Amino acid sequence: MTQSYNEAISKAADYLKNNGMDQPEIGLILGSGLGELANEATDAVAIPYEDIPEFPVSTVEGHAGQLVYGSLGGKKVLAMQGRFHFYEGYSLKEVTFPVRVMKAMGVTSLVVTNAAGGVNESFTPGDLMIITDHINLTGANPLLGPNDNAQGPRFTDMSQAYDKAYQTLIEEAAQEQDIAIKKGVYMGLTGPTYETPAEVRMVRTLGGDAVGMSTVPEVIVARHAGLRVAGISCITNYAAGMQESLNHDEVVEVTTRVRESFKSLVKSVISKM
Repeated sequence: MTQSYNEAISKAADYLKNNGMDQPEIGLILGSGLGELANEATDAVAIPYEDIPEFPVSTVEGHAGQLVYGSLGGKKVLAMQGRFHFYEGYSLKEVTFPVRVMKAMGVTSLVVTNAAGGVNESFTPGDLMIITDHINLTGANPLLGPNDNAQGPRFTDMSQAYDKAYQTLIEEAAQEQDIAIKKGVYMGLTGPTYETPAEVRMVRTLGGDAVGMSTVPEVIVARHAGLRVAGISCITNYAAGMQESLNHDEVVEVTTRVRESFKSLVKSVISKM
């Protein structure tokens, strides 16, 4: 990483601190259709991405494109309403830039959420899934290039990418609220095309339970930075070959349907972290 990248991180973090975003504990990345959770934060400060120095801007429908700071579940959170994707044309350093900024601001844990296609044949649209692990099939890695030892180690251990204690905590929170929850491996591809039926068969053969176009780069950088990570997927559709056709409207429709249980689950998880 170059000095200018570090300067960009500091510039964004300083701007946010100077605008009332003080010492957040938990970072939240809210995927397609799931951003409404941030509206539940009390004493909230919201800043559009385009106002933050050096920040990319989200171009995806269903992503509000702002950073929200406030109290949620009794903790100070910094929530991204909408994320950045490799398929939008951003580099992976840009995609993961907000995670670096969160770390610079004092965040110690990250909760990542996404909308994903269900590959496991026991899953149905509307299910929530604890991410137990991931497989990176993007063909890229945000840590490629020179390593800055101040940011994290050259070789990052991914053997517990998703914190085991947090997985247990999500499961307990779901049981308390009588929310049925699945567990599985998330497989990240680049998109923006949905996978072909043959690719979905490959994902299943390789051990993927859900498939999507985000999350993996952010989690890699979070682990590089020493953050503890919890991940939850909202299964919004059957993957290709398991239903007639795929479209983004369906993704937004299903996340809207499960919004209340998703919000209550994540709030409960945050309060326990």
